[in-house]
Amino acid sequence: MKKFINANIYGVPGSQEFLVENNQFKAIGNNLDDADEVIDLEGRLVLPPYVDPHLHLDYIFSGLGEGNANVSGTLFEGIQRWSDNKKSLTEELVRDRAIKGIQKEVSKGVQFIRTHVDITDPNLTGMKALIKLREELKDIVTLQLVAFPQEGFFRYKGAEQLMEEALKMGADVAGGIPHFEISYEHGVESLRRIVDMAIKYDVMIDIHCDENDDPNSRFLEVLNALVMEKDYGEYTTASHTTSFGSVENSYANKMMGLFRESKINFISCPTENAHLQGRGDTYPKRRGLTRVKELLSNGNNVAFAQDSIADYWYPLGNGNMMNILDNGIHLAHYTHIEEINKALDLITINGANIMRVNDQYGIEAGKPANFIVLDAKDAYEAIRERAEVLASVRNGEYLFKREPRRNEIEIDFLKQS
Repeated sequence: MKKFINANIYGVPGSQEFLVENNQFKAIGNNLDDADEVIDLEGRLVLPPYVDPHLHLDYIFSGLGEGNANVSGTLFEGIQRWSDNKKSLTEELVRDRAIKGIQKEVSKGVQFIRTHVDITDPNLTGMKALIKLREELKDIVTLQLVAFPQEGFFRYKGAEQLMEEALKMGADVAGGIPHFEISYEHGVESLRRIVDMAIKYDVMIDIHCDENDDPNSRFLEVLNALVMEKDYGEYTTASHTTSFGSVENSYANKMMGLFRESKINFISCPTENAHLQGRGDTYPKRRGLTRVKELLSNGNNVAFAQDSIADYWYPLGNGNMMNILDNGIHLAHYTHIEEINKALDLITINGANIMRVNDQYGIEAGKPANFIVLDAKDAYEAIRERAEVLASVRNGEYLFKREPRRNEIEIDFLKQS
């Protein structure tokens, strides 16, 4: 049994110790039983692992190399470039890219990833590779796979059948992209069929929804209505919803009441959508954010995500969720001290709620001992300093641990005084 002492446990005020035995948290509190090994955390912040609930592992690093740049920087050029280049995709290439992406994220404290996998491919190459990888890496990371029709549910011939095949193979979530269909009516019908298919196969729903700057884009309204009718809102996530940041306030206020009733979840990808959106604007220039702060105040579950790492849509990214959080809270004006102190929820607990992995997640007696240790004393310091992850523990065993960096310089005249 291991005993961790002098910890500041996020979300468990007053408790400074916890015991780990048989890969689980045995107890959390103070003055706990003695143990075979005692680890002094020296007052550092302990929290559940980072969660990245929206990533594209089959695309990672596809944008590297000469001639791969998305010149316009738009969503739609990214889709076209991917369509042109994925014809040469192999399972081995997807596997290699995904492993590199997972290594990036896990080395920065992520242990739970929901990845969208393009199924607009007659061979389902990406899905086959990632289903295998999900099992191989389960002791290191929890992967959740979304059957995602990148080129459109109707726009790509046979996508409906391919999605059903992917769900039969074991995909965890049904995805969609209604704003990429050729008409509003096609987008609406795609959502109807995707929701029905998700219920049929008893899987969750995660839709790329209204990822544009059009204040008249209404697929979020349609999705919300469909899942309200089926009482499926808690199992449904609307990703991006950037257009909802551009709609008129009276419409937004009406929708807020419906979102509260449906209990639908939201994912915002702050860095990627700040990069992609507003490309048609001069000034004022929109920054591609949904109404994060307002949705949280409304009682809806909202999480931040990386989305892409060096692919056709986004040339940057490295899986560092603290970077995502830092950008997101600035763009959302989520920077009152009380908001900062609970902002880590956006890259931990809220993402876990979206993935519905609560049986594996949280610092509670009886749950798997999955946690990370940050080089900070509390949440405020961790966010202000973008604190590094010093250790990541999964099922009671270290995935990694590292020494804190000591890079403060000494100023001679202060020493002398």
